[in-house]
Amino acid sequence: MNMRRSEIIMLGIALLSFVIGLYYYPQMPEQMASHWNARGQVDGYLSKFWGLFLMPVTLVGLALLFMAIPRIDPLRENIEKFRKYYDGFVILFMLFMVVVYVQTLLWNIGIRISLNAFLPIAAGIMFIGAGILVENARRNWFIGIRTPWTLSSDRVWDKTHSLGGKLLKIAGVIAIVGIFFHSYVVYFVLVPVLLVAVYTVVYSYLEYKREMK
Repeated sequence: MNMRRSEIIMLGIALLSFVIGLYYYPQMPEQMASHWNARGQVDGYLSKFWGLFLMPVTLVGLALLFMAIPRIDPLRENIEKFRKYYDGFVILFMLFMVVVYVQTLLWNIGIRISLNAFLPIAAGIMFIGAGILVENARRNWFIGIRTPWTLSSDRVWDKTHSLGGKLLKIAGVIAIVGIFFHSYVVYFVLVPVLLVAVYTVVYSYLEYKREMK
């Protein structure tokens, strides 16, 4: 199997997370803070091993999944039409996960950078990247706003994704604004993107009904 340069980068990011985990292993407590609530307070712990290596293992699994999708999709020819956007977003997403991972490690060695201090910017950039991907996505079974109605019509797919991409970019900007409201970060990050998800599903249905008429 020939590997694309982007796929090598994906696996490289996953490998880097293992290297980071091994580097910090001697400094970690036996019970590591691993989860924060909406106010940025620790409310969950993992053992040292899983606290260090759950994320790297997850990243390896995600990299392999993201590499497989363009190969197994029945409409993989369509994926190739926007492959550069797909690869770019996957790399962006994996870097986002590594940033969250590093924040967790730093917290556990005493460098207390609140998740709420950088999550709005990191998530906002990721949402904007998702918007760019969605705007350029062609009909397929794995990537994009997949509803029974978008998958049944190229026209409904294109209209829904054109709108959804713009809305995701707006959601990204709103998430970034959340940096100024630390106590309400979760609302700035989650609420807009959930509203986009619900709205685009309804929109795709209404467009399909209009097409059937």
